[in-house]
Amino acid sequence: MPTSPSDPAEPFRPAEPVDLAVVGAGPAGLAAAVTAAGLGLRVALLDAGDRPGGQFYRHPAPGLGADRPEALHHGWAEFATREAALRAHESAGRITYLPLHHVWTVVAKEGDWTLHAVAGHAPGERAAAVTARAVLIATGAYERQLPFPGWTLPGVVGAGGAQAMLKGGLVLPGKRVVVAGSGPLLLAVAGSLAAAGAAVPAVVEAAAYTAYAGRVPALLRNPGKLVEAAAYGGALARHHVRLLTRHAVTEAHGTDRIEAVTVARLDRDWRPLPGTARRIPCDALAVGHGLVPQLELATGLGCATRPGPDAAVALEVDALQRTSVPGVWSAGETGGIGGAQLALTEGELAAHSVAAALHPGQAAPGADRRVERLARRRARLRAFADAMAAAHRPGDGWTGWLRDDAVVCRCEEVPAGRIREAAQDLGARDARTVKLLTRAGMGWCQGRMCGPALAALAGQEPAADRRPFSCPVPLSHLAELPATDR
Repeated sequence: MPTSPSDPAEPFRPAEPVDLAVVGAGPAGLAAAVTAAGLGLRVALLDAGDRPGGQFYRHPAPGLGADRPEALHHGWAEFATREAALRAHESAGRITYLPLHHVWTVVAKEGDWTLHAVAGHAPGERAAAVTARAVLIATGAYERQLPFPGWTLPGVVGAGGAQAMLKGGLVLPGKRVVVAGSGPLLLAVAGSLAAAGAAVPAVVEAAAYTAYAGRVPALLRNPGKLVEAAAYGGALARHHVRLLTRHAVTEAHGTDRIEAVTVARLDRDWRPLPGTARRIPCDALAVGHGLVPQLELATGLGCATRPGPDAAVALEVDALQRTSVPGVWSAGETGGIGGAQLALTEGELAAHSVAAALHPGQAAPGADRRVERLARRRARLRAFADAMAAAHRPGDGWTGWLRDDAVVCRCEEVPAGRIREAAQDLGARDARTVKLLTRAGMGWCQGRMCGPALAALAGQEPAADRRPFSCPVPLSHLAELPATDR
């Protein structure tokens, strides 16, 4: 029976197209793959990571000997059930699971799709390709960072990065960790760090929770989310963690490593209020302002996007998770940040949609009722996600804490003053022109870290870039491409 190769040095090259190629093995991709396989489709599941679960269900490597990895996660049973289904479908030959396969482009070819990937780790990475009748993009998201003076100091990590260190490496970013930024992830991170033994002197939240007041119907439709929030609040209270709302870290201090942060109160537009600054000693800072959908593959295909309530750009999908490009579906954070439950729901819904499109008139008994239930659940969870996104949307005044000498683009070491000069004095009216004048966003991360800041300083709303590659690709891989795919 065909199974995925254990050694990516021998990349998978199927003799004929699979029915569905799923990109990303996080909650949405995992749910889509196992559901589609259960509906009779032949599935290839490609993921850049070495184990399924994505960023949300990141778990310790086997060599670390963790006895109870589920203790670090919320909703672990959902993952365990689907991972078991993945392994069963893989053994039966219904799913080809391809870890360490980073898809860098998708090409339309004779009615099918060819997905090109970099397989394995350097220096032994190899080119791989999978052909499929349909594609589901579930590439997830990455953290949004709003820079401030000192954010490049050692000891300053992303809030999600701190959680990944704990879940994946069983290590803490420091002994005394301030958690800052905006969004509900901060509460989860602070609770996890405190439970693992770190001292968390404060959670510094830039938004005000009163912003949820106008979204009461969406909150009441999701009582489970309210219970979850109450649990996080209780965890902070047990560990004596102070919650400072409508505050932000406006500067990090230290020489060889962060030693303290300055925290200031913000006005409604996120401008620091004079005279409110205070200093909090710490040896680590976990900071993040929510998540940004990872869209490079989708926008490279021409999929339509929309502005989200959190000022991030997301894919436009219909009621059945179809994108604007026929044959391409999307599920999870690519359609707007909403959390694991929504991603699982959308992944399953997308699988039903793909099965109906590839095999019309062959729906399994009860499939229509299942799709209706999934659609209702998605609408309920998406309403809550939109309320959450709107409540934590960054205010326009946050650039007020950026001095001209503060680094914005870490890769190219471009300070805020040079970006302001390009926008205000040199006539740059968009982020692309600012990039050409300053090199901001041209480094290794290709603007993932500095993109939102660059757009804000250029006076533009963030926009999705359309790029031919979604990750670095060796030139040898390009040389090996068939002429029809170049």
